Amino acid sequence: MNKKKELAIKYLFTALAFASLVFLIGIVLVLFKEALPIFTKVSPGAFLFGESWYPTAEPPEFGILPLILASLWVTAGALVICVPLGVGSALYLHELAGPRQRAVLKPVIEILASVPSIIYGFFGMVILAPLLQNSFDLPIGLCVLTTGIILGVMAAPTVASISEDALSYVPRSFREASFAVGADRWQTLTKVIIPAAGSGISTAIILGMSRAIGETMTVLMVAGGSAVIPRSIFDPVRPMTAAIAAEMGEAPVGSDHYHALFAIALILFLITFVFNIAAEFISRRFRLKLGLSR
Repeated sequence: MNKKKELAIKYLFTALAFASLVFLIGIVLVLFKEALPIFTKVSPGAFLFGESWYPTAEPPEFGILPLILASLWVTAGALVICVPLGVGSALYLHELAGPRQRAVLKPVIEILASVPSIIYGFFGMVILAPLLQNSFDLPIGLCVLTTGIILGVMAAPTVASISEDALSYVPRSFREASFAVGADRWQTLTKVIIPAAGSGISTAIILGMSRAIGETMTVLMVAGGSAVIPRSIFDPVRPMTAAIAAEMGEAPVGSDHYHALFAIALILFLITFVFNIAAEFISRRFRLKLGLSR
C-alpha cells in the first residue's frame, strides 16, 4: 500500500512539473502566433528601431524604440537604487547584524517583497512624484527618476534575499583562513567574502533587473505614459509593459495594433528569458566553484 502511495505521489509531482512546461510552451506559441503577423506590415528592423509609436494614426507607425529605451532607462535607475540597498542589506544582515537586529530586519525585508506593486505605484504617484516635482521644479513628477526609485525599492528585497543566500554558501573556512593570516573584518569582507560570493550576488542583481523590467502596474502609474525617446531622467516615458497594459483594451482583436502589442510582449518575454538564463548560468558556476553542485 505504501509503495502504491509513493508511486501515486511521484506521478502527481511529475505531472505537475510537466504541466508547468506545457503552460510555458503554450504561452510562447501564443506569443509567436499573435506577434508574427505584424511583421508582414512592418519589417523587424523598422519595428525595433523606429522612433515613432503611433499605432492609431493614419498611416500607423509601429516603432518601439522609445518603449525599449524607456524600459532600459527605468531599469538602469532601479539598479542604481536596488544594488546598493539590496547587497548592502545582505552584507549587513549576514556579516554585521546581531541576532536581535537580524530578527527585526529580516522580516521587514520580506514584508517589502510581499507588498503589492499597486501600493508602490500609488505611493510613487501621490507622494514621491509631487515631492520630486517641487524639489526639481519639474513640469510633471511622473518621470524616469520617479519610476527608477520606486522600481529600485521594489527590487531591493529580491536582491537582498538572493545575495544573503549567496553569502551563506561561502564556507566558514574562508573567513577563518583570512583571520588566520592577520586580515581584519573589513579586509575579510571585501577581499574574501564578497569575491567568493560574487557569482551569487551577480545572479541576484540580474534577477532584480528582471523584476524591474517586467513590472507593469507601477510603471503604468508613475512613468508618465509618454511614448517618446527620453533625453533625461526627468522626462515622462512609456515602458513596454505600460504600453501593453494601457493599450491592449483599446486594440481591436486581430488588428495591426493588437498584433504589435503581442510583438512587444514577445520581445519583453525574450529579454526576461535571457536575463533568467544568465542568472541560472552564473548561479551554477557559483555552486560548482564552491563545490556545492547537487
